Amino acid sequence: MLAMTLGYNKGYSEDAPDKEALEHQAGYTLVEFGAPWCAHCQTAMPVVECFMKAYPAMPHVKVFDGKGKRLGRQFGVKLWPSLILLKDGHEIGRWVRVTHLEDLNQAKAMLDSGG
Repeated sequence: MLAMTLGYNKGYSEDAPDKEALEHQAGYTLVEFGAPWCAHCQTAMPVVECFMKAYPAMPHVKVFDGKGKRLGRQFGVKLWPSLILLKDGHEIGRWVRVTHLEDLNQAKAMLDSGG
């Protein structure tokens, strides 16, 4: 499975883009770090899926993170799942261990305002 898809991405991929590729990505991109066996990640899955339904044209990069995984370290990820919203390759927001759609209200406001 590819790490980056438009709209919701169901599965974590070990085939992650490098940080430089993400920095050159135009527009908004949601990068999600986690692991398929992570209970917090499993709890967040339906929340992220519901959130992404509102933004079907936005890339969702779902990265299988863990020991020795470079991209997660480059982004300073310490807990899973970590959701990082990029705009034109720059981080504009970060949410960790979301459990409810309301946890992503700030992300929604940023996307809806263009901001």
